[in-house]
Amino acid sequence: MAAHAAIPDRRGHRTHGGQPGRRTRQQTGTHGWGLPVALGIVYGLYAPTVVRRGGEPSWGQFWLGVVSGLVLAVAVYALRRYGRALPRELRAAAWGGLAGIAIGFLYSLADRSVYAATTLGLVVAGAVTAAAFYLFYTHEDASGRPAPY
Repeated sequence: MAAHAAIPDRRGHRTHGGQPGRRTRQQTGTHGWGLPVALGIVYGLYAPTVVRRGGEPSWGQFWLGVVSGLVLAVAVYALRRYGRALPRELRAAAWGGLAGIAIGFLYSLADRSVYAATTLGLVVAGAVTAAAFYLFYTHEDASGRPAPY
């Protein structure tokens, strides 16, 4: 009757030098990079468009798009990957800060004043922080751990 015994789960465990259970490399799929890359591409294409204002494209605008898109993609990836280590309040504030900085930067590229860009960035940061806190707070189990999804 041992045919129905549970088989040990070996997902994520690699053997290294005869030591079972020791990981040799971390698995990273397209799910982890899909959203950050898509957001980085859209942001990187939009930033030089705001600066160009219908004129001729230049190499400076190209590099502005590449760098700003890359910075946003890495920041979104880092928050998605390591954000669960933060308490929900700090995690929500981190998402709000990232959104506020990103929108404020784009608004400042349109030759708006520093005060206007800062005000818009703070409004967006506050709204995203509130929405993210609500989402994180309502998606926890009874002991305060985030839901697995």
